[in-house]
Order: sequence, then structure tokens, then C-alpha cells
Amino acid sequence: MRKLAPQDKKGKKKKVFVGMSGGVDSSVTAALLQKAGHDVTVVFIRAGEPEGMPCSWRDERRDAMRVAVHLGIPFLTFNFEKLYKQDVVDYLIREYKKGNTPNPDVMCNRYIKFNAFYKKARSLGADCIATGHYARIVRSSGSYVITRGILKEKDQSYFLWAIPKEVLARTLFPVGGFTKEKTRMFARTFKLPTAEKKDSQGLCFIGKLDIKEFLSDYIPKRPGVVLDETGKKIGTHQGVNLFTIGERHGFNISTSHKNPLYVTSKENKKNILVVGSRYSVSSKKEDTITLRETSWFMKPLKNKIYQIQVRYHGEMYRAKVKEIKRQSVIIEPLESIDALTVGQSCVLYDKEKCFGGGIIG
Repeated sequence: MRKLAPQDKKGKKKKVFVGMSGGVDSSVTAALLQKAGHDVTVVFIRAGEPEGMPCSWRDERRDAMRVAVHLGIPFLTFNFEKLYKQDVVDYLIREYKKGNTPNPDVMCNRYIKFNAFYKKARSLGADCIATGHYARIVRSSGSYVITRGILKEKDQSYFLWAIPKEVLARTLFPVGGFTKEKTRMFARTFKLPTAEKKDSQGLCFIGKLDIKEFLSDYIPKRPGVVLDETGKKIGTHQGVNLFTIGERHGFNISTSHKNPLYVTSKENKKNILVVGSRYSVSSKKEDTITLRETSWFMKPLKNKIYQIQVRYHGEMYRAKVKEIKRQSVIIEPLESIDALTVGQSCVLYDKEKCFGGGIIG
């Protein structure tokens, strides 16, 4: 946990607004900051719900409120429904219509948690904001950067590459240096109402969501054929836009196969899916990868070798920066990459330090 003194030089306690999801990580974040002597306010961020789809935000808000009551600290709700639809949901739909596979959690962090929430918290007098992310913030070469969380399996720095770098100086990740087990231990020690709550899975602020069902209201079904890697028709699908490289569910196969089949490529204009073995998905070597909409905590250096991550919990690959433009970067992978997917994030690391990244495009 990066230390923040309970009082500044004038003897005034730091006022911290904690973005509370209703889960155990953000609950422990609030409890730790309160214990450290800070003036803590719990904020539940309301993002609404997709039309016609169930959403658990009311249950999550209730849990966040219970934590605030338990700790005896103020509770607020910030309503960012319009911004969330504009910057996250509409972006999700727009990218899928192009045949890409976007990462909405990255955009949620970029535009909602570390932009709209940060700005509103500051306007209400907050010195800092805090969240329950498993990542760390350190000072390097005169500025703040993000480094990996202490546990690889829980590290969330991959989702944070696009947040404004000026926000880092006033952001806290109290559980970033913990294992999940230690976070649970603190939750039980503080007797938090969320101590035994299961980890959430799904779209940021919305939770579990059948993405194909959700997108069916916005992207018309386009039945097409599934081919094997020899070009033989072996099945059908309901629309190539709904699939991502490496996916093994959702298409219909008319012939029997001993081993599972995965999407190895797709032709958006022809509406064709090509499927094959896991090996064929994993064995592709790209000459170059172009990253768009780039954002940097520290600007990368041309011809320097970095480690890149192209999916959450994915492997790390060595790559060289070939060309740096204003909002794009071209990198050269030095090894084969598993299921490279247009629309996902590619994040650059130098050892534990996150430099930033961009959208694979």
C-alpha cells in the first residue's frame, strides 16, 4: 500500500473518496484508509443498465451502503448513466459492429472511474480517490506510474493503461500490494458485511452479461458458414461480428470432431468463421502490430524491447517498438502470440512497470 500521511503539513487530514462497487476489495480499501486516519467517503457509481437486460447495481449499491454504515462513514451515489452509455456501451456496440472485440473495462476506467468520478470527487473537496484495484502506483523519473499488483493472477494493471496519467498523483490502490487471501483476512478482521462475498465477474458496473444476447438488440443476425482450415464447410454461425479469435463456443458444427475447435480467423465482409485446433490459434507470428488510441504514463523508446500483454491474464511476449506516432505505435513482436485479437488492448511493460498501451487495430 502506497503510504499517504493521515495529515498534511498544515495538520489537515486527507479527504479520500472511495469508489465502492459493493465488493470485498473496495470495502477493504475504505476500511484501511479509515484506519489510517483519513476522512473517507464511500461513493457508489451508478452506471445504469442495458435496456432489457437484468443488472445487479441495486444489490451492489445496498452492499456498499451497508459497508459505509458499518464503518460509520458518509455514503454518496454518483449517477453517470449518460456518460457510461456514451463512452462504454456505445463504444462496445460500435466496435463489435466493425467485427472487433473491444475491452469495455478499459474504457470504463478511462472515462468513468478515473475521469468523471475523479473530477466530481475533486469538485466536492476530495484530496484523493481510491479504488480496490490490484495494481500499485509508484513514483519514477519525477512522475507517477502504475506497476503490477503483487500477485500475477490478480494483477489488474492491464485494465488501467488508458487512465489519465495526471490522476495517478491523487489516486490510491490500498490493496494493490496484497494477495486476495490477505484482503479477505482484512475484511474479516474489520467484520465487513462483504467479507464472504464472491468476486464479481462480468462487464464493469453491470456484472454478468450474455454479450451475444445483449448485442442481438443492436446488431442484426447474419447467419453464415463455419469452415475448417482446409476450406471445408463444417457448420454455421449467427454473425461473424459476435465472435473473437480463440473462442470455442457459440457456433454450430455439423460434423463430429475428437478435439475442441476454436475460432482461428474470421472474414468480416464475407461473414465467414474459420475454426481449428488450439495449436493453430496459438502458432501465429505477426510481422508488426499497430496500436491505436495510445496512452502513456512513460513514453516508450524506439527500438527498445518491452514485454507486451495482449489479453487479461495472458502471457507476456517480447516486442520491439518500431515507430512512434502521435496517437499510434507500431511494434514488432519477437515471438509468436496467442490469439491476437483486433480491438483488445496491448499493454507495454518494462519488468513490473506499466508504460501504457493502445488498442490493437
